Amino acid sequence: MLSNILDRISFWALFVTVVLLPIFFLPFTKIPVEISKSLLLVVGLSISIIFWTVARFSDGKIVLPKSWLLLSSFGIVLAFLISALFSPALKVSFFGTMLDSGTFYFILATFLIMLFSAITFRDFKYARVLLFGSILSATLLVVFQVFRLFFPHFLSLGVLSANTDNLLGSWNTFGVFAGFLSVISLFVIEFFIISKIRKIFLGVLLFLSLFFVVLVNFTAIWVILGVFALIIFVYKVSFSAGTVNSEQKRSFPAFSFVVIMLSLLFLIAGQFIGGFLPNHFGVSNFEIRPSFSATMSVAKATLLKNPIVGAGPNRFAEMWALHKPAVVNLSSFWNSSFDAGSGLLPTFIVTTGGLGILAWLSFLVLLLLSGARALFIGQKKNLLNLEIILFFIMSLYLFTTSFFYSVGPVIFLLAFIFLGVFLGLVGNENKKEIKMSFLDDPRKSFFSILILILIMLVAASACFKYIEYFASVSYFQKTFSASSVDNAETSINKTVSLYSNDLYLRTYTQVYLLKVDSLASKSSLSESDKTDLKNSFTEAMNSAELAESYDPTNFLNYESLGSVYTAGILLGVSGSYDQAVLAYQKASSLSPLDPSIKLELARLAFQNKDVTGAKNYANQALSLKGDYIDALVVLSQIAKSEGNNTDALSYAEIALSYSPNDASLLQYVNSLQNNSAPAPTQATNTTSKTTTKTTTKK
Repeated sequence: MLSNILDRISFWALFVTVVLLPIFFLPFTKIPVEISKSLLLVVGLSISIIFWTVARFSDGKIVLPKSWLLLSSFGIVLAFLISALFSPALKVSFFGTMLDSGTFYFILATFLIMLFSAITFRDFKYARVLLFGSILSATLLVVFQVFRLFFPHFLSLGVLSANTDNLLGSWNTFGVFAGFLSVISLFVIEFFIISKIRKIFLGVLLFLSLFFVVLVNFTAIWVILGVFALIIFVYKVSFSAGTVNSEQKRSFPAFSFVVIMLSLLFLIAGQFIGGFLPNHFGVSNFEIRPSFSATMSVAKATLLKNPIVGAGPNRFAEMWALHKPAVVNLSSFWNSSFDAGSGLLPTFIVTTGGLGILAWLSFLVLLLLSGARALFIGQKKNLLNLEIILFFIMSLYLFTTSFFYSVGPVIFLLAFIFLGVFLGLVGNENKKEIKMSFLDDPRKSFFSILILILIMLVAASACFKYIEYFASVSYFQKTFSASSVDNAETSINKTVSLYSNDLYLRTYTQVYLLKVDSLASKSSLSESDKTDLKNSFTEAMNSAELAESYDPTNFLNYESLGSVYTAGILLGVSGSYDQAVLAYQKASSLSPLDPSIKLELARLAFQNKDVTGAKNYANQALSLKGDYIDALVVLSQIAKSEGNNTDALSYAEIALSYSPNDASLLQYVNSLQNNSAPAPTQATNTTSKTTTKTTTKK
């Protein structure tokens, strides 16, 4: 039957997508791993949807699981949609740079892959195939990472660098996945009747996954892993006690007990023994991220202003810049920007507001109720199905870690995928499914086929459009590895022609500013050079203005615009000073605790002979960050210009006390002591800083 063939193609497309998701990347392309995985997600999901849709033309039947939990997950999508529609930066909230994990389209893709997992894997035979494929894929990932510990450069494959770099994201994310494998292995070993060879295989996988949990040594993973091992232990004991069939009686759950004790050991004595294995392998787990209290502080400030819809999907970074705690400036990471908070779910509190909170609470409550029903009611009625329980445990673990940590797109997608399999199995087992047949009624047939055609066309269009966007990533990466400004110009032009967003446009601006600097530094300019200089400045200006209009809430876009007007001052462009001040003032209003923006205003004022304004802005920068060396140097230069060598030396010596090994600063202090002061390079080299901030922000 044609529909069976088409459904099988849809099945294999979705199966390959899910199984390859943890390990898929494009080697030797320099394309970030997470962006490579988004390509797999979009293409694989689109193919599965298209062939499933065509299959429905043949048999005229649609079968969906009947579940309140599935409906509540659609409520999450709806909450993201409403929040995105009210977002002040629509393009950022809907798609982001490249299907960012906090955007509406990503959440929509997550819901669709969950829905089609429920439809496709609702048969136990297909679910077992998916489980086996997922375990095999995870095993390959773990083995690959073991070899990377010993041969990090050989196995970098043009994408990975440090030995902690992996195919999932951060080192902590890999630890989360290792804990996930530990839970799967534990459950299968303790509950499933499997051959000795498979048990040995799972035992080795359990050992390797625990090895990486120890190597990562992330406290949250030990807590969650210990809790889930305890649940498996208690459930196994109660399950065995309630089993009357002697063949299914099991021995004491020793594996779970060992994992519980190991988790307890590292929680209690982690500071004493936790560093042994990482030190032995030369692995350092150092990650900068907001604390839970800082995330909640940003959430509180955001919800006071936008209580219903929040800041808008994918806009945590903007809210962090606007509402971050002042104490952050006392740390070494005062200038760091974060796209997510302490956890993925707490981040959504900021971005989707009260509407998102209600949607997620409803979803999580129904998730727990559905799992409890499967765990306890099935056991009571002696209708317990271990595959159903396992997929629920897998999903619950991943959702739990998403609350405590920003796990990245792969973990989040797998959580919904395995939940979809759980819902499909439960619906099929309990005969709770929505079955629709439309070929027997001409009216139903017309509208149903029309809707299916629209679904197919939307899926195909989305796939083709994303591939076009994806092609821009390669050219964008070439921009940074270009050997000359001309080559960088060629690459960034191709990038922007394929896809235009504020990150690309800011980079476009920087490339043309470099070209302006290169031309302006010539001792003499020909007529063609003058024309090229004028055109390059115009290109930089236009791209900076386009970036600002793309996202008028991102302070980086105004900093980029300010840097263009600053260059215009040097070129003698009329009105550039006033426009530069306005741009930096707007940037400062969007990131009020960033002292570097105040300092840019101080430099502008000083350059314009406004000594009073320069002092004011420099002191504002210093009030935000008392140990800000650049602000102290600027104040020293201002004092020196006024002939006040005593204050100039005082500011410089304070700056030197914060960085005593800075050679240029030491030279500057010595020159002041000798009453001859060249400006230190640290105070004036701001172009590289602006470029870095511009290009690392999503």
